[in-house]
Amino acid sequence: MSFESLKLIEPILRAVSQEGYTTPTPIQQQAIPLVLQRRDILGCAQTGTGKTAAFSMPLLQILNEVPLETGGQKRTIKALILTPTRELAIQIDESIAAYGRYLPLKHTVIFGGVSEGAQITSLRNGVDILVATPGRLIDLMNRRFVDLRNLKIFVLDEADRMLDMGFIHDVRRVITQLPAKRQSLFFSATMPPEIQKLSDSILTNPAKVEVTPVSSTAEKVKQQIYFTNRSNKPKLLKLLLEDKAIASALVFTRTKHGADRVAKDLVKFGIGAEAIHGNKSQNARQRALSNFKSGETRVLVATDIAARGIDVEELTHVFNFELPNIPETYVHRIGRTGRAGNSGIAISFCEPEETDYLKDIQKLIGKTLPVVEGHPYPLDFSITQAEKEKQRDTGRGRVGHHRKPEAGKARTSAPTNKPPRSNGAKNHRKSFTPAPKTA
Repeated sequence: MSFESLKLIEPILRAVSQEGYTTPTPIQQQAIPLVLQRRDILGCAQTGTGKTAAFSMPLLQILNEVPLETGGQKRTIKALILTPTRELAIQIDESIAAYGRYLPLKHTVIFGGVSEGAQITSLRNGVDILVATPGRLIDLMNRRFVDLRNLKIFVLDEADRMLDMGFIHDVRRVITQLPAKRQSLFFSATMPPEIQKLSDSILTNPAKVEVTPVSSTAEKVKQQIYFTNRSNKPKLLKLLLEDKAIASALVFTRTKHGADRVAKDLVKFGIGAEAIHGNKSQNARQRALSNFKSGETRVLVATDIAARGIDVEELTHVFNFELPNIPETYVHRIGRTGRAGNSGIAISFCEPEETDYLKDIQKLIGKTLPVVEGHPYPLDFSITQAEKEKQRDTGRGRVGHHRKPEAGKARTSAPTNKPPRSNGAKNHRKSFTPAPKTA
């Protein structure tokens, strides 16, 4: 099946092609035609299944058919996408920008923890699509900067994560301000009773779309794990990349700042590298990817959002410089190699504060990753302690420099039906034990 067969309009198809996508994912194949039929949707899908495109592409197409305001009228909000974290909100807004680049629609994203000035300015100028987290949205609604009376489409993303983070009451408050006549799209990885009850209150005769979580990794990909300290990761990566047999390597980080830092470190080591992430312009991202595909750049350092759609022939190695905090993301990362019958190698680094992520990954894929021992940068608990003390002194928070959750809200958890544990690393500091060595 192709995107053309989903009856998407030419401007969206052109944008999708430029993003490098050729085949829709199962959730996209199911959801896009139903959304275009103006059906309410109950979607059971986890992050990493392509659900953002599944709702944003048809949303853009529907709004493109709504007449724009004329005669100097300010644009009114026609679609609201409510999501639990600022990181996800930013990613969704970037996707809206990418898929809608050839449409005359305006969009913006609002979230807490940053100055509200620029966000208020965007709202005052008028937008068609608003992506928001609950806390900042309610604040700006109470101050009359957000008017939802003309809303056509409401999207609630990662509903179970909203519940885990304590946002469910905020979500209900937002819903009371929405027009009764609207199209609603509801997505959740799991359906505990309270989320089922919430969906029943939001949706009208919904069509249900569901995809099986990705849980298996490419059979031809050899996987390895190195236990090391955070400060030694750059040196370990340099050591491994000194192997000339590695013609090209894709290196993953969790954050944009991390991607830039790793690329700069590699360049200092004399290794050709470039970074791509959401803060890079589309031209810069395309140029970096083109250089990587042609072999001019040997190493591409990427965040998960920027790496979507990357398909490099004969890519031999994927490095997880930082383990992803969502286990399904690991499967998608290592699936970049071992394609078209070729073999591949996926090498992951794990520091003490990432062991929670490793446990989730191994549970998902149903196997224990083989541990590489005897390397020059083994885990040193004296370094670990020094890193913790430095972290406390600088006030930089936990590994990966994740942004703090919105003030007054519960901490972010992985999108599973588990108690929130974004600070899970803290809970495992004293009991850390490397995974057993396997054959």
